[in-house]
Amino acid sequence: MRQSVLRYAFALLCLLCAVGLLVPGPDSAHGQGDGQEQSTLLGFLLTEQGQAIAEAEIEVFLDGEEEPVVTAESHEDGLWEAALPRPPEQSVEIEVIHPHYNTWTYELEPEEVAVLSQGESVNLGEVNLDYSYTLGFWVASLTFLAVLLLIAFEKMPNATAALFGVAVVFAVTFFGSKLLSDLYVFNFERALTYINWEVIFLVMGMMIVVSVIEGTGLFQWLAFMAYRWSRGQPVILVVVLVIITTLASALLDNVTTMLLMVPITLEIAIALNLPPTSLLIPEIMASNIGGITTLIGTPTNILIGAYAKISFNDFLVNQTIGVLLALITMTLYVLWHFRAVFSQVEKGISPTLYAKLEQNAKIKDINVLRKSLLVFALTIVVFAMGEGLEMVPAVTALLAATVMLVWVETDVHKMLNLVDWTTLVFFMALFMLVGAIQEVGLIGTIAGFMGDVVGNNLYAGVFVITLGVGFLSFSIANIPLAASMLPVVEYLSGNISGAVSSKILYYGLSMGSAMGGNGFLIGGETNLMTAGIAERAGYPLSFGKFARVSIPVTILTLIVGSLWLLFRFEVLGG
Repeated sequence: MRQSVLRYAFALLCLLCAVGLLVPGPDSAHGQGDGQEQSTLLGFLLTEQGQAIAEAEIEVFLDGEEEPVVTAESHEDGLWEAALPRPPEQSVEIEVIHPHYNTWTYELEPEEVAVLSQGESVNLGEVNLDYSYTLGFWVASLTFLAVLLLIAFEKMPNATAALFGVAVVFAVTFFGSKLLSDLYVFNFERALTYINWEVIFLVMGMMIVVSVIEGTGLFQWLAFMAYRWSRGQPVILVVVLVIITTLASALLDNVTTMLLMVPITLEIAIALNLPPTSLLIPEIMASNIGGITTLIGTPTNILIGAYAKISFNDFLVNQTIGVLLALITMTLYVLWHFRAVFSQVEKGISPTLYAKLEQNAKIKDINVLRKSLLVFALTIVVFAMGEGLEMVPAVTALLAATVMLVWVETDVHKMLNLVDWTTLVFFMALFMLVGAIQEVGLIGTIAGFMGDVVGNNLYAGVFVITLGVGFLSFSIANIPLAASMLPVVEYLSGNISGAVSSKILYYGLSMGSAMGGNGFLIGGETNLMTAGIAERAGYPLSFGKFARVSIPVTILTLIVGSLWLLFRFEVLGG
């Protein structure tokens, strides 16, 4: 009875979350709404790059008085409104205060004062505030850099490092700012506004759906078929493994894909007397590249899709051919690099290995497999139809997780264990940490610098984003890097004609962050996880051994990806 209650309670929670994401909130009108004519001042507060500034305090002084007669606060879109309690007689002065921008003061012109005196409104339009690089700026920036280094050099788990960074920011804000006001970064309520809950619920829902499929033994069956199809030929085996890894990474996430593929690949490599690295390296790179094809294939695509409103179909249509070209380039280079190794292998199927793989390839529960594959297939269909249904991907994922819980896997404790809560905590902490550097102006400063370099040149923008982010992803974890680059790409897109409508720079960010993760062994979770499993099995994958293959492959694939995007949107039209 208790088990059943828990199961349906969890299913209800998923449904409520889905409904909450699907149903639009009440109209957040900024006006007073009382129908009375009242003298009102209004305007928009923007950064130097034209991005909205929220939670700035606006003080209005009338007729030389020392105390403000009214105060207001800017909204998320930068809009502020201040309804005057009485019409001015002589003068109106406005002061805008924000912890991370220079204070802006403005005294209205006589004709503007006259308009207010008649009970009408005055719109001051857009006002750009200059950054003030306070101690809070340096605390947030250095903390973010420290978190990146902790993650890159594996000194802390990702979630721990991100939580540590958020804790430092909050400690400085709530304790340090009491002693020195310039140490203020942002408060907890403001930090929560930076968390993208669509991403959190999408990841959670897909974790449940994918984990049920994992437990059926489907991947072990695919490994057996890969060996069977290749007939023990190393070149054919590499191609087949790349295809399977790519397809799996496009529909699952790349970390999950490699967790399932690595043990099987090691087994095949040992039986064929092949160095396991000759199979693992192309699989790692295929996993990172293949996930770019769909919205759910990589965590970075999930972030980019939610931020830029890029749908499942958009990724599929605009990136698939570029991904295939990059995969072909990668596979040809790998086959050339390991040509001497592959030529020495005895061809043909090993009866012992064939029997072992066949034994492990048995589906554990055919009924669960059928149900879970049906749910998964319907989920993909709804993802593709989501734009027409006006349904965000997170809703689809939550509905799929609910069906899995009620119809396929009814053990609620098992289902809850399938969710990687550590990853969800990492995402939430990361959103807040990136919000901190956006709040203090670091993101805007970087955006301004890149904007000066790129100007309004689309070709320069695509190559700077794709190759620049790609090279940074060599050593910086691509998830926090992509998250921090999103506002930068938004600014650059606004400066380049056609980039906003095509979203080409967001696709460049997708390709750069994912393909660039192939550069160094520390460039992505997939790389590190695969190397860890191989080392525990007695076949270490060294930094240098990986780099000799990965660096030229990454440079080639980044160039191929950039050229495809330009061809797709400039030649074919987007």
